[in-house]
Amino acid sequence: MKILVTGGSGQLGLALQRQSGSHHLFAFDHSNLDITDAVQIAEVFAGEMPDAVINCAAWTNVDACEGDPEKAMLVNGTAVGVLASEATKAGARFVQISTDYVFDGTKDGPYCENDTPNPLSVYGKSKLLGEQLAGPDALIVRTSWVMGPDGQNMLKTILRLLNGPDDLYFVDDQWGCPTFADDLASAVITFIEKKVSGLVHVTNTGVVSWYQFACEIALAVGLNPNRIHPVSTASLNPPRPASRPANSVLGNHRLRSLGVSKLPPHLDALRSTITTDTVFL
Repeated sequence: MKILVTGGSGQLGLALQRQSGSHHLFAFDHSNLDITDAVQIAEVFAGEMPDAVINCAAWTNVDACEGDPEKAMLVNGTAVGVLASEATKAGARFVQISTDYVFDGTKDGPYCENDTPNPLSVYGKSKLLGEQLAGPDALIVRTSWVMGPDGQNMLKTILRLLNGPDDLYFVDDQWGCPTFADDLASAVITFIEKKVSGLVHVTNTGVVSWYQFACEIALAVGLNPNRIHPVSTASLNPPRPASRPANSVLGNHRLRSLGVSKLPPHLDALRSTITTDTVFL
């Protein structure tokens, strides 16, 4: 298949290029495709005529979105509708990557695909709008805490801080499922091959707080986790502009019915990523 990927220089975009297999993947980043430019989108789609489109482009700075809701809604919401419309014209399947932030985090237990969204932040609201504008035939993949060897993410941040002399403080009242970009990319390609549509939650297995995850990273690289200390979200000073869901755990319930294997435990993916990728050494 010819697969067009937006946000091609981001974590998932780069992972998709590694996991594309025999498919012909065209990756575009902001330098050669601005997803808020409808004319440019139409020209690219007409030129490439893709069989599938994966929209990884997004404004993911959660706190910055809080200060500029108009831009957030445009990039993460309105632009998705334009991409989906052009995909339909090209006869291409459309995949929208979404987030745990569409939920408010108050549920006792993992969020299922049929749970009602209730975003707390501008970012969450903008991503929910993107889901709604993707259209009824789209595949919407919700995921959480994405990380890997590319770009800026919490794994790389924690590793950098561990290399410094200071104690580290991470919240122990925000829970989620760390998800590694290459595992997620492989699942997305499988979904396209199986012609899956609708909502699917996809994360690596295993639930941790940010504090617990930081300790796991320290142990994975042979460092003492005693320098890492738990704190509450309420004690953060200064407080973050955007509210985060306390419970970001996505249940991968639909994977079973689709006959797709669950992603491996996040701890296995963590160890494999640190061991095999020299960017972390």
